[in-house]
Amino acid sequence: MPPAKKGEAREVVARVRPPVIRVNGFGTAWFADDLALVDELAPDAIILPKASPDAVAALGETGPPVIALVESAAGIRAAYEIAAAARVEALQLGAVDLGAEIGLEPRADGLEILYARSKLVLDSAAAGIRAPFDVVHLDVRDEEGLEAECRLARSLGFRGKACIHPAQLAIVHRVFTPSEEELAWARKIMDAYERETSEGRGVFALDGAMVDRPVFERARRVLAKSAKEGAQ
Repeated sequence: MPPAKKGEAREVVARVRPPVIRVNGFGTAWFADDLALVDELAPDAIILPKASPDAVAALGETGPPVIALVESAAGIRAAYEIAAAARVEALQLGAVDLGAEIGLEPRADGLEILYARSKLVLDSAAAGIRAPFDVVHLDVRDEEGLEAECRLARSLGFRGKACIHPAQLAIVHRVFTPSEEELAWARKIMDAYERETSEGRGVFALDGAMVDRPVFERARRVLAKSAKEGAQ
């Protein structure tokens, strides 16, 4: 958004009243006015670009939950501190600004941001918040590439992905929602674990694979995610 249009954009947001509002970055000329609008509209959440510990602190202690967009080298280094802030509910990785800052070159396999992705997943878990949101897929016509990127992100521990066009939503939802096969596996694990532990066995084999408490917890999370989405 060009600087000259910032005020006009804020007026549009005030009329539309979206459930999630992306404010301008901390330190910009528009930050204070954006926060005043957030106080007025009370959205469900806000997105904070160029997130840093100082930027999160500048939001204050009260207000809507924060999705912290980590998209700088300093932000990647401080991701745990950002995630541990009281109002931060989730991190989101921003690859475009990060790549421009440190000279990354996009690859089909995503290796150029593997470290950044993994660090946000680990720091989110260490801070006790939900798993982060993955980067946007810039080509809205590339459904195959979007699905592959979603599956990679999910395998790394992400549990959602930012979108830049409504046409991307169906693929993102499908990939990040447990499949019927995954649900069947999870139910089988849960049933077997309950049966085996009641007989005093904490570790056992099921279909040739070892099952212990971490496997049980993974199955429990799959079913919990499905139940939460079904209630929405």
